Amino acid sequence: MRVGTIGITRALSSRVRSHTIKTINLVLRRNLLLKGRVIKMGIDRDNSRREFLKNGVSLGAIALSAGSFPWAAMAQDEELVPFSDVPSSWAPSPQIPGSIHLIDTRNISNFYSDDFYVVQHYGQPTIDVDEFRLRVTGMVDNPREYSLSELMQRQVVEQDFGFECGGNRNQIFNGLVGNARWRGISLAALLREAGIQEDGREVVFFGADVGTEEIRGRSVDQAFARSLPVHDALGEHNMLAYEMNGSPLPSQHGRPLRLIVPGHYGVANVKWLTHIHVQDTRYMGRFMGRDYVTLKNQNTGGVARWMENSVARMNLKSVVARVTRQGNTHRVTGFVLNDGTPLQSVEVRIDNGSWQEAQIDQQSSAYSWKLFHFDWKGAGPGDHTIVSRATDINGHVQPPMEEMPEKVSSWENFAQFPRTINISS
Repeated sequence: MRVGTIGITRALSSRVRSHTIKTINLVLRRNLLLKGRVIKMGIDRDNSRREFLKNGVSLGAIALSAGSFPWAAMAQDEELVPFSDVPSSWAPSPQIPGSIHLIDTRNISNFYSDDFYVVQHYGQPTIDVDEFRLRVTGMVDNPREYSLSELMQRQVVEQDFGFECGGNRNQIFNGLVGNARWRGISLAALLREAGIQEDGREVVFFGADVGTEEIRGRSVDQAFARSLPVHDALGEHNMLAYEMNGSPLPSQHGRPLRLIVPGHYGVANVKWLTHIHVQDTRYMGRFMGRDYVTLKNQNTGGVARWMENSVARMNLKSVVARVTRQGNTHRVTGFVLNDGTPLQSVEVRIDNGSWQEAQIDQQSSAYSWKLFHFDWKGAGPGDHTIVSRATDINGHVQPPMEEMPEKVSSWENFAQFPRTINISS
């Protein structure tokens, strides 16, 4: 039996209702895209819903399985249990151009982030969309420029992708995170059209944001840039995005165009992208060779060596983001991020008890964040410690802090994150 959308949304608060409708629209478009039909901007929404229903899926079923309800949004009678590890006065600062913006993960209420973290190293450039051009140069057979309208006329790609900053960590409550529905074009198709020459080794992506760096005693202007080996750049999931969650990219997230490299930390997803260059040497700019570099002591062929690597693919990580109470049940809610490797399980442990399996949101996909929850019944009064861990299908288990590799770096922090609460009698 189909469940009507009206019947569902009446039972939700106005905030949850708007989130549910937003998710329905995004899922509608995703489903049609997978069936070979892309919903163009401005198409009548009622027609879209009718088309979707013809394919045998009800709006009510979407609302029940989508991230807005019941996975992320709190019910009206659900009460937030404060973390005792978070100061009562703590709150993220508002978004200010050129600054860092954390999100409060306790407030995650939608599969698609309404509040998405921001890190900007060289400020927030303003780009005239009508004058915007993307240049493709270097070791290619067909160098050229594209306007945004030309890029938007190409075959459309859409996918869910969640990521965190390479510097996200427990000390800031893992607030440098977000998950979105991205819409744009295939990077691989663009590069193949350009024709990468045989000796091309790396693809460099330059943003419009520029800063002054002191290098070997000289001040030089450098654009924010990252690079990928040609093989990685041609990955089928990489894209150039011009929309985020159904709207044009916001300025703070790279309007009008940004690189999206699913499975990688945020630094790889170059914002305000204006230039793609193919070269036969390694690119060693600040954000590849000097910053966002992890120094760690690791076993290298049986020898303990201090090794450096650029921050690239995300490590397997889960975070307990919120604890709520509804009647006699406490719900532990969190998220998992990784490089796209399928998960085997997400588990939660209360105090020194056994690990117990959590449920994962079925809307999750390979490169999205994976929301999870665990219902804890019969919790007694007093102080409690709650922690999660994720395991992938290759048997990699998220380690506790004491088992993390020895490193001298603020990057790549993926240890388990024990949270503490106090339950009153």
